Amino acid sequence: MNIKISNGRIIDPATGLDQVTDLYVRAGEIYAIGDLADDFHYDEVIDATGLIVCPGLIDLCAHLREPGETHKGSIASETAAAAAGGITSLITPPTTRPIVDTPAVAELIQDRAADAGFARVMPMCALTQGLQGEQLAPLHALAGSGCIAFTNARLPIKSTLNLLRCLEYAATFDLLVVFQAQDHSLSSNGCMHEGANSTRMGLSGIPEAAETIEVSRCLLLVEQTGVRAHFGQLSCERSVQLITAAQQRGLKVTADVAAHHLILSDEQVNEFDSSLHLQPPLRSALDRAGLIQGLLSGSVTAICSDHQPQDLISKQAPFAETAAGLSGLETLLPLSLSLVERKLIELPQVIEKLTLGPAKILGLDSGSLQIGKPADICIFDPNEQWTVNKNSLRSAGKNTPFNGKTLKGRVFTTLLGGRVVFRRG
Repeated sequence: MNIKISNGRIIDPATGLDQVTDLYVRAGEIYAIGDLADDFHYDEVIDATGLIVCPGLIDLCAHLREPGETHKGSIASETAAAAAGGITSLITPPTTRPIVDTPAVAELIQDRAADAGFARVMPMCALTQGLQGEQLAPLHALAGSGCIAFTNARLPIKSTLNLLRCLEYAATFDLLVVFQAQDHSLSSNGCMHEGANSTRMGLSGIPEAAETIEVSRCLLLVEQTGVRAHFGQLSCERSVQLITAAQQRGLKVTADVAAHHLILSDEQVNEFDSSLHLQPPLRSALDRAGLIQGLLSGSVTAICSDHQPQDLISKQAPFAETAAGLSGLETLLPLSLSLVERKLIELPQVIEKLTLGPAKILGLDSGSLQIGKPADICIFDPNEQWTVNKNSLRSAGKNTPFNGKTLKGRVFTTLLGGRVVFRRG
């Protein structure tokens, strides 16, 4: 289909474009922006008056639960939720059942995402076989099957020698390694940030050192091997400082933070609300301020959802015994926009952290509205207020701490490769 998106405020971080004009889509690609000299026959006109038109969002971490845990979510349900959130590309961790450590599982995920047709899904694959932290997974073969990066998720690689060998191999083939840094021995018994609030509530805490020690270890090995490395879902100010120092030394490292860590802190973890049992945990207000500062300084180059859908039973237990995580695909954009509302960051900067920033981390030729690029487009109203209703979420995971909360900013239409995959109303 040929589509004209008329009179929208087009923001493209890749070119610096920020202008109210028209955008034209032809044969699934961006055809033109602004006035056309030739005749353009379009099949549909999308009126974007008063709306923002930007590249489709790219989410660096979203658990889709398929294969293996389809009672919590499926590729079809979660990519439909992604489309409703303006997300056109997402990265899924290897923590499925079976684990993504063979080309067959990686291809299965991509095939089912293609069949669903709501979003592009690129799997991260296991750095070690079975995520056991012992034997190296077949990285080269996995890369050939469409794996975008490699990670051991939050599961430990106890042997530093094993980790070193993994990074050396990845560096040889210029593969991206993603760290979700956490010292297992310091975090395995905890369920929230270690501090005054965990003491008051009588809950076992996870100290900041559980993250910062592992960030430090990984950075030293990154420096030795020269591997391309990304640190996902940082939660501590000190972690951002370590990443900043590494970048200043010339290391090829990047970092992202989950949107909810920019909005919430451990002060909100009260009344034993299991929707706030998260991994990594919500940290202190000072840590939250440090994450925002890292975003502003450029040390943190992306915002993600860290979407972890859970079934109802998994969240119905004493706080410490519930499954960690929240459903975040449909709230990623409005939570990020709240930083603009608070005048902490400008709108084009936030859009960059959700589009071009993640694309650069992954080495993708996307995240922009340049002529000839695939027409992955998000159209949203930055001013529309809406109340989150967990039962109305398209995700199978209803575990959101924002249920009943009023958020500002809502997706109007999402296009994937020039095809409308979501339209509100």
